[in-house]
Amino acid sequence: MSRVVLAASTGTVFEYYDFLLYGSLATFFGALFFPPGNATAALLASLATFGAGFAVRPLGAIIFGRLGDRVGRKKTFLVTIVLMGLSTALVGVLPSYESIGWWAPVLLVTLRLVQGLALGGEFGGAAIYIAEHCDDTRRGYYTSWIQTTGTMGLIASLLVVVACRSTLGDEQFRAWGWRIPFLLSSLLLVLSVYVRSRISESPAFEALRAEGGLSDAPVRESLLEPANRMRMLAAIVVAATMALSWYTAQFYSLVFMQTALLIDVTTASLVIVVALALGIVAYLLAGALSDRIGRRPVMLCGMLIFTLGIMPGYRALLAVGNPALAELRSTAPVTVYAAEPRFDPFATHAADDAARVRDLLAKRGISYTNAEARANANVVVRIAGTELEGFDRAALEAALAKAGYPERSSLPQVRSFTDFGAIHLQLAGIIFLMIIGAGLTCGPGAAWLAEIFPTRIRYTSLSVPYHLTSAWFGGFMPLTATWLVARSGDILAGLWYPVIVMGVAFVLSLFLMRETRSAK
Repeated sequence: MSRVVLAASTGTVFEYYDFLLYGSLATFFGALFFPPGNATAALLASLATFGAGFAVRPLGAIIFGRLGDRVGRKKTFLVTIVLMGLSTALVGVLPSYESIGWWAPVLLVTLRLVQGLALGGEFGGAAIYIAEHCDDTRRGYYTSWIQTTGTMGLIASLLVVVACRSTLGDEQFRAWGWRIPFLLSSLLLVLSVYVRSRISESPAFEALRAEGGLSDAPVRESLLEPANRMRMLAAIVVAATMALSWYTAQFYSLVFMQTALLIDVTTASLVIVVALALGIVAYLLAGALSDRIGRRPVMLCGMLIFTLGIMPGYRALLAVGNPALAELRSTAPVTVYAAEPRFDPFATHAADDAARVRDLLAKRGISYTNAEARANANVVVRIAGTELEGFDRAALEAALAKAGYPERSSLPQVRSFTDFGAIHLQLAGIIFLMIIGAGLTCGPGAAWLAEIFPTRIRYTSLSVPYHLTSAWFGGFMPLTATWLVARSGDILAGLWYPVIVMGVAFVLSLFLMRETRSAK
């Protein structure tokens, strides 16, 4: 059984490494592949491109889900890993916006779409492959390894990026070194194909094929048959909680530390790696626990912990990661009197004074309140009683300095794990506590999704809801949260999105989610 888990999980780790590598550099890619002039708009464009790969994952789920149910699990996820590896390697040779203009974002988005199609067929195949091999009394534990592959892939991508930056230095990394992590995927592709080519087909699929029980139309049967309708609805709701908890606790915390807390990228990456490594244990323990007491109670507990804990968790990150910013939110509030903010990621015209003010505040991680524009003034900024009209960078920065706003986090920078101090471990501990909710929600998730669907349509039926929710509730979570922050000026405003959606999904899951432990 360990060989089956290793073969399926290793390939999935490599696929997630490829897919999340872009996410690891999302804050960096805005300046490389999109028009200059507005850092907030460029970040939104970069996060939108990250989300574009998720948007097509449901289509990949349909295409490869049908292949998996008709042709077989093994052949299908061999195809997906080749597509993923090649598209990732090509990102490593893309020219920047400075070199080829608009062709740069067009080609980048195209390759992200190919990655999304490939990943749309990956997770379902790997999860089902393990589920159909193992004994039903250990299915939660064994399939929980698949649930850790996204975390392992993110860890791998972060460590490779940190190693390249440390070796080359920021200047060389920004000039050309960022390409190395993407080009490395060609080596991972060779290894993944070798590992997966040596495994056998799923015994449950082989038995079904021998009996002549394969579905002639798995897509139609999965999506349109009344008998599968309630199962699909339940899967969509539960998979949405898995996506939200994973991306909010693990990926958005990385973006938040860099953009809102002003922590340098290497320090933020190493802190998140420590938290993620600890979090892997939570996933595995949750899967094993679900084998003993059931999938439903474990996952519902995770949803509730996440809903109640995510906002306090991020407030704690702010208080520890940049305590000066946390205090100044109340002691020296900032108000921007201007027209309602608009952020166009593709605008090439110069930003107006109001956009420049908000952009500067966003880059400094400063929360502010938007108010109606003053008569005959494009923008007025009020900082702890001092008012400035128009955009004068020097005057604005002087007023912020006078009020005590820091230009960067006071957190000591680290370049390796040996540089860690108590405060870095405290940050990692806060993120780990948020990951516990995600671990309880996601750990038994692959087993639960595999168990509610029949073998004949399992690949399609599992893949579609999982990747549909990963796209709209997971992949676009960082973009949605960042957009809410940009619209409101509050660096914590974006977290209301996952909190509210998770709360609604938890209530729906109480009625829709049935116990599946020991299902055949």
